[in-house]
Amino acid sequence: SVGDLGSDDDYLEIPSISRQRAGTYECTAVNDIDTDVQTVDITVNYVPAVSEGRDVGVTLGQRGVLECEADAVPEPEFEWYKEDRRIYTGIDGMEILNTGSLSKLTFFNVSDADYGNYTCVATNKLGSSNTSFLMYVVIEPTSSTLLQGPRAVQDGSGGAAGLHLHTCLLGLVFLPFLLRF
Repeated sequence: SVGDLGSDDDYLEIPSISRQRAGTYECTAVNDIDTDVQTVDITVNYVPAVSEGRDVGVTLGQRGVLECEADAVPEPEFEWYKEDRRIYTGIDGMEILNTGSLSKLTFFNVSDADYGNYTCVATNKLGSSNTSFLMYVVIEPTSSTLLQGPRAVQDGSGGAAGLHLHTCLLGLVFLPFLLRF
């Protein structure tokens, strides 16, 4: 519907254009002899809008990925920073892969030095926007933490019950010797 856009004889005026107005417009000229149709593609450029960064927990030595998504026309260029230091692909075992509106920062083998705060900046000719991420440590469960897991904590009398059981077992072992005398 273009009724609210304000048209006059040979032009169409869009007073305050928004990204929703982008698309293909059709102009039809009609008289008693013939009809002619022309189409015009309108692209609306706008500053990047970056989605909020999601914090990621990664186990030491594992693979970690931070994803930055930005809605922008023209498509944005991305930059990644750790604290205030710019990150480049191929350095320190990291890779940056940009595909259209998405940028991925991949760590192939996370080290202690990799944990911390990261910033993604998306820029086009109209401006820039950024978002922050935290990559934090996740402790991988070991066999000992699995054996001494939540159950050991839940049962506060576990130690006393175990001691009582050992005393009973010792009594059963020595009972035959006591009965001999």
